[in-house]
Amino acid sequence: MGRLIDFHGRVHTYLRVSVTDRCNLRCVYCMPPQGIEPKTLDEGMSLAEITRLLEIFVRSGVNKVRFTGGEPLLRKDLVKLVARAAGISGLKTLALTTNGVLLAKHAAELRQAGITNLNISLDSLRPERFARISLRDFFHRVRSGIDTALEVGFPRIRLNVVIIRGVNDDELIDFVEFVRDRPVCVRFIEYMPFRANRWHRSGFLSFDRMRTRIESRFQLVPCDSGSPDSETAKQYRIEGFQGTVGFITSLSEKFCANCNRLRLTADGRLKTCLFYPAEVNLIDRLRGGENDAEVSAAITRAVAAKPQTHPPLERLISEGQRSMIEIGG
Repeated sequence: MGRLIDFHGRVHTYLRVSVTDRCNLRCVYCMPPQGIEPKTLDEGMSLAEITRLLEIFVRSGVNKVRFTGGEPLLRKDLVKLVARAAGISGLKTLALTTNGVLLAKHAAELRQAGITNLNISLDSLRPERFARISLRDFFHRVRSGIDTALEVGFPRIRLNVVIIRGVNDDELIDFVEFVRDRPVCVRFIEYMPFRANRWHRSGFLSFDRMRTRIESRFQLVPCDSGSPDSETAKQYRIEGFQGTVGFITSLSEKFCANCNRLRLTADGRLKTCLFYPAEVNLIDRLRGGENDAEVSAAITRAVAAKPQTHPPLERLISEGQRSMIEIGG
């Protein structure tokens, strides 16, 4: 068993795999206004290719995999992929991030196939506002997906909310109330800049400001640092609540020093940092006939060269980063 360690001593055990760049929403902070050109079947990774790469990563020390998109449930063979991944020896945690539109239909089979950790994106509890943010009128489908996921009994469910000041920040308290009687972790994510996602400083609300607003109504008690939800989120509980509250502070309080994650894009490129433009083309290595040891060596070299931290905000705004949907959520 190998280990993926960078020059700064960080051990990488978490891989996020985008299984498609297609999506059935058009969220304004994720999808460029002009859309993107989805990958063709030849450009995207096949079931066999993803499985082989997962096996290589797990042999190198990865023990947690999260399937993302786009919207992963648009991939027809996703459940089969989950089942194959669940059978890989050494893989301890299998997770999925979804926008929830198709979740009610697939929740039971995903749970049976091996998904334990489920992240559901929902940026408003108000149907009209949800439609303005996502440019689609699917709010009630998402709420049905959340309810079904709770009924199916996923061990861990998290609700991801991207907070944009002047758009949905007035719902912070509403989202906290939402988890009062639900065993769900609601996580507030700072609005991050990506290519053509309309990012603007006036829309950014920092973790401190979010927390201050919530603490005007509720007493937030820090969770134990060993909590499974503390990987990247600052995690809090509230007395008498079934659910918990978390904050993803990618911009105001970077967590690069403890980063253990890697990303594989839908077109088979390895990104060692969400905000670092450099990518390593793994799919061409597979299709070019390289053996597992050669592909593994390329991964090891890429991880070793991972930057110590992502660039400051000013550079993130100006650099030609891929859009979020192209990288994978």
